[in-house]
Amino acid sequence: MQNEHIPTPKQLIYNLIAEKGTVAKADLLAYTSLTSSTLTRMLEEMIEEDLIEAADLGPSRGGRRPILYQINANYGYIFGLEVSRIHSSLGLFDMQLNPKSLIHWRMDEAMTPERFLEYTMRQIRNFLRDHRIPHEKVLGLGIGAVGPLDRTSGTILDPLYFPAKGWCNIPICDLFAKETGWRVILENGANAALIGEQWALRHDQIQHALYVHAGVSLRSAMMSHGRIVHGTMDMEGSIGQMIIQTDGPRLNNTGNYGALEAYASIEALEKQARAQAKMGRFPFLHHKEVPPEQINFDLLLQAQRLGDSFAQELFNQSATYFGIGLANLINIFHPEKVILGGALINSSQMYFETATEIATKNAYYYPKYTPQFSKGELKEAAVVTGAALNVWKTMEL
Repeated sequence: MQNEHIPTPKQLIYNLIAEKGTVAKADLLAYTSLTSSTLTRMLEEMIEEDLIEAADLGPSRGGRRPILYQINANYGYIFGLEVSRIHSSLGLFDMQLNPKSLIHWRMDEAMTPERFLEYTMRQIRNFLRDHRIPHEKVLGLGIGAVGPLDRTSGTILDPLYFPAKGWCNIPICDLFAKETGWRVILENGANAALIGEQWALRHDQIQHALYVHAGVSLRSAMMSHGRIVHGTMDMEGSIGQMIIQTDGPRLNNTGNYGALEAYASIEALEKQARAQAKMGRFPFLHHKEVPPEQINFDLLLQAQRLGDSFAQELFNQSATYFGIGLANLINIFHPEKVILGGALINSSQMYFETATEIATKNAYYYPKYTPQFSKGELKEAAVVTGAALNVWKTMEL
């Protein structure tokens, strides 16, 4: 069961040192209610345990130059794993959350849960061998996965649109714990991405942030006062059911009529292109003949980048609808930072700019209130970093 982790004073000091990079004892005292003697004893204990180390001497404040402390990057290692529909990823991180190795692979019809477990374990063993890291030096595995999930039991429930069969009620934490003997923590992928991005932006002290992923599905995560907002259900994909046109269509005859996913998702884009192609409107790749049923996102992406006007029109329309949905979220949460990711956002700069322009103009209190928009610092590594960070934050010291 994944109860909320309550950090000990030792953990709080460790976290502070990690977040600051290098920090003097006087600065640590300013952030805590510990006495100087207690903090000194704690720092000495953490040095003996190899958790932290003296990095350098800081500038003098009128006396001797203070010792600057930093966490020991090689104390242990953590894996982060992303389970997604198009691509999955695996990352190995040291204690400073520096990536030692990262790998991405495509999820196809052959990538069943059994094959996924086998493939991931092979990559884990390769990473450990390449870096000569003993198995016991690994502190755990964090997983960021497409929802819906049961985080308590560590189970992927019944996600839609996986190319391979069998991705239903998968006890993924138990499967990897049995293979590795490590602690395994599950979080939905959108939340993990936002956790990772907040870490990358930690010096900006962002407290209220919104993350939206636009790809095969639409996923979102919200952070308030520096903490992820968890709902009763881990339904990260419910943003796609936001109604933006009451008499609109449904995607695959499921969900709400006029839902955002029917206008701004990869499948919606493919569906619109195929429908137009059947009417003879789609001159794909300079009039090259492509059967309508074979039009997919990769082909649309290629057409757009080759300057095909109809493909560009489809992406622009999708971005406009996505911007409307994004404005609705912004008007509910009022974040200071909005981070966008996913295959649609990364399809072109035009998609990002169109969506954010529409969202900005439809934000309440505009122009007095204008959130900052970003594609993030970590991009494809956001989920694996956030997943690893979940293990890091909950380790016992």
